[in-house]
Amino acid sequence: MCRSFLLLACLLLLSGSSWGCFQCFLADLSLTMTRLCSTHVLDHYAITNVDSCFKMVGRAFDGNEKVIEAARVGDGYEDQLKEIMNNELLSIVEDIDKKLNTETDYEERLQTAADNFIAAASKLPRASECFPPCGFQGKNAVYNCVTCKYDSCEFPLDCPVKEMQVEENNRTRMMCDVPFRLPKNVEVVWRFAEEVKTQKVTLFEDVTTGVDVLYSIPATSLQHTGTYQCEIYSDGRSIVRLYFYLTVTPQVAVGHTELQEVFDLCLLPGGQLLPGSDDGPALHLPPHAGAPYSLFHFSAPSNPPFAGVT
Repeated sequence: MCRSFLLLACLLLLSGSSWGCFQCFLADLSLTMTRLCSTHVLDHYAITNVDSCFKMVGRAFDGNEKVIEAARVGDGYEDQLKEIMNNELLSIVEDIDKKLNTETDYEERLQTAADNFIAAASKLPRASECFPPCGFQGKNAVYNCVTCKYDSCEFPLDCPVKEMQVEENNRTRMMCDVPFRLPKNVEVVWRFAEEVKTQKVTLFEDVTTGVDVLYSIPATSLQHTGTYQCEIYSDGRSIVRLYFYLTVTPQVAVGHTELQEVFDLCLLPGGQLLPGSDDGPALHLPPHAGAPYSLFHFSAPSNPPFAGVT
């Protein structure tokens, strides 16, 4: 058995082949290949040729794009792939144990095994679509039977910073949600970096830890200005980090700005203001060429309505 294994290892190194999807699904690659190719006979020479058998296996499975695509199943279905492959190859081995097989027999049987694998594997559940731009989306990973591993979506853990603005004393909410499927058991950690817009992890301090994806501030104040980080864990492994940069606007500044905007909208050319109501006359401002009117700067009437009344 050791001699067979060494023979197989040497042939693999010499050929430079990785066996593609073939290597992922056999519990004992050496044993299976030895049994599969031990009685392979070349038609023209009537001799056993293990190397020729290996090459035929490679043509059927190694680099076969249809086999690779069929094996791109969702998380947790690689065991079904192994079962399908082993069943197909074991049926060939059982036939080989009964009689000698010619080169043509091997070629046809191996190609049939590959076609059967493609048909059966293609019916297994596929992985979900990857959702950019961030997060370790393990449930959306697909099986790669060339490397015998699952390929993740390869997005960074850190999501882009989301800008938020709120007026002082108002309520604000931040939701730590993602568009992809999360594991069942997750832990949510909220952190805060005061006054800065940042994604530098060392600048944050923990605020809450638990399972709550909602972070709420009932009445914001200026000290709430800064970056909030939400990190989701599963089994101690980080899945995604979301960032919210909150800007709090002082209430006094808000009121002054709104009042100035109302006045600017009301001011008409020629120093007139829009009538306040239909019951009273329009107000007139004193002309002052080349200079803007100050806010609420009115002149008194030349004849006061109660002048001379005793």
